[in-house]
Amino acid sequence: MAILNATLKLLVEVGYDQLSIEAVAAEAGVGKPTVYRRHADKAALVAAAVEHRAASVPPAIRTGDLRQALLQTVEWLAGQIAGQEIGLLGALFAGMRSDPDLAAEMRRIRRRDEAAMIEQSFGGVRGVHLVPGAAALFAEIVPALIVHRLVFVGEPSDEGFVEHIVDDILLPLLQRE
Repeated sequence: MAILNATLKLLVEVGYDQLSIEAVAAEAGVGKPTVYRRHADKAALVAAAVEHRAASVPPAIRTGDLRQALLQTVEWLAGQIAGQEIGLLGALFAGMRSDPDLAAEMRRIRRRDEAAMIEQSFGGVRGVHLVPGAAALFAEIVPALIVHRLVFVGEPSDEGFVEHIVDDILLPLLQRE
């Protein structure tokens, strides 16, 4: 746990490119071999730290109503993304551009998280006709909108924004007429 926390701290402070196993080991108070015993390389270490930090699963949706399921899931996701430090997101985005191994690890985590989110959002909804690929479209659009709102607009994803995403974007886009 100390190694993962040190990784996140240093990632925010120095960025991915300047992050080193040596610095993480020193910050965590362990030897470099201890870090390498648990993590094959820097990308694997950062991925483990990200998974450790965001190790929550979407809430179980207990409604058959698509709108309510979407509202609950988007609200949960907005909270998860808002809980991340802007510096961490920036360091990960920059690192993914420069290191294909980190990009692969982050995409693996995203696919895993998307699968859980999709199952929770769409698994219990019955009697609604969705466009083909609706779940995957949801998983691609919603995080992008939330990150854009948080990082570029500088505003939180409050209740009104969540309702806007669901009512004005998702429901018209995902439902088959």
